[in-house]
Amino acid sequence: MASIKPASLTLRSYKVGFGDCFLLTFHYKGKTHDRHVLIDFGSTGQAKSSGENLMFRVAQDIRKQTGGKLHAIVATHRHKDHISGFATNKNQTASGDVIASCNPDVIIQPWTEHPEAKVNAQQAPSNITGKQSFVASLTNMHQISKAILIEAERRKSALGQTLYRELSFIGDDNLSNLSAVENLLRMGKRHCYLNYGSRSGLESVLPGVKTTVLGPPSLKQSKEIKVQRSKDEDEFWQFQAMANQFVIGRNPKVFPKATTYSPTGAPPFTRWFIKRMRSIRGAQLLSIVRALDKVMNNTSLILLFEAGGKKLLFPGDAQIENWSYALSKPAIKRLLAGVDVYKVGHHGSRNATPKTLWNGFKKRSPKKNGKRLETFVSTMPGKHGKAASKTEVPIKTLVDALDKESDYYTTQDLKGKNNIRLDHTIKF
Repeated sequence: MASIKPASLTLRSYKVGFGDCFLLTFHYKGKTHDRHVLIDFGSTGQAKSSGENLMFRVAQDIRKQTGGKLHAIVATHRHKDHISGFATNKNQTASGDVIASCNPDVIIQPWTEHPEAKVNAQQAPSNITGKQSFVASLTNMHQISKAILIEAERRKSALGQTLYRELSFIGDDNLSNLSAVENLLRMGKRHCYLNYGSRSGLESVLPGVKTTVLGPPSLKQSKEIKVQRSKDEDEFWQFQAMANQFVIGRNPKVFPKATTYSPTGAPPFTRWFIKRMRSIRGAQLLSIVRALDKVMNNTSLILLFEAGGKKLLFPGDAQIENWSYALSKPAIKRLLAGVDVYKVGHHGSRNATPKTLWNGFKKRSPKKNGKRLETFVSTMPGKHGKAASKTEVPIKTLVDALDKESDYYTTQDLKGKNNIRLDHTIKF
């Protein structure tokens, strides 16, 4: 197997709206058949021009392109925009059922997804120690997101359309995606739960391809991915979980026996105060749901594939706290300097492509010389952040740099409901 090497790669970027779905097909000569790796399959928003049942159509195309056989699935992290496509239904006619029919050999996920991880886990269960409850916090986050969505719906008119839309979008992305999670658990002959430095588990299905796991670090390796804490991660999240009873309980009133007024019947002298309190509450909810979003992104897998002298970097939605551990190591920075293909992190957000990483890519160039860096992004504008605060995704400054110093490919260029993928061939 060691002497077998792929001759080329087809990289398929699927248009799933605001989400990720990449199919890597490694082509071999001789008796070794093509090997297919699906990296993520999810969405939290689709363009109207995409038509109905987009995710199902994408799943059917994946089955067609692979001849009905997937060798590996990489689910970089738990966010809906990366795994919702794996969801199933009772009739076995959902996109996740189509993917399951491709009988993947290996399922790759971050260490935080291990089904036997204890609530005090610092790494995968082979060696768990310590007192932190990071894995339990991830579970609590889904409950908090659910509560925030309910409250946002209840307060829709008071919050205003812009704040309501952002709360709903980020909150929905952080729900548990239970059907997709369970389907990933059922699929595959082997499951690998990885952290920085782990063996990838892809060695047997991708001969001649070296896969290096650069993230996420375990909590024993780095504490920086625990960005969720205010002062103490246990107290902060437990407090928020307790607050759910006031949102999703039968009686959401803090003081159930107190005299209340309808929104239109409040005494005039209280209306400014009520409006102000609603505004503050909305801002608080948004800060919480943004914190949840950031933590989940920092559990994202970062994989570097090497084949035929080429390096392909797929970091999911990893943000700076996840990246910092790998980038703190000179040997890793040298390894990443030669990257040929970069899957742009977090759909083109400002904090998922650290300047240390971008500036370290030696193949960036303003000249189209046939050898410069190639970059790929799956994204959709207008779904996340705001241009006025320079938090829009994809952010213009990054897109400008990608377009200027790399061969830049984006799913935004795919127009029409039948144009669902961008195919690109890489020769080794």
